[in-house]
Amino acid sequence: MSKIALVTGASSGIGAITARELSKAGFIVYAAARRVNKMEDLKKDLIHVIL
Repeated sequence: MSKIALVTGASSGIGAITARELSKAGFIVYAAARRVNKMEDLKKDLIHVIL
């Protein structure tokens, strides 16, 4: 069974770091934030950006 995480505030700081670390740990990660345009780089870490 896959582990899934939803990270809010993922456009920068602790939120972005948390999303990346969870992805590295094997979670399927969905990221959300007000500044969606700042989350494009998360996609290269296989993080799903919620628009």
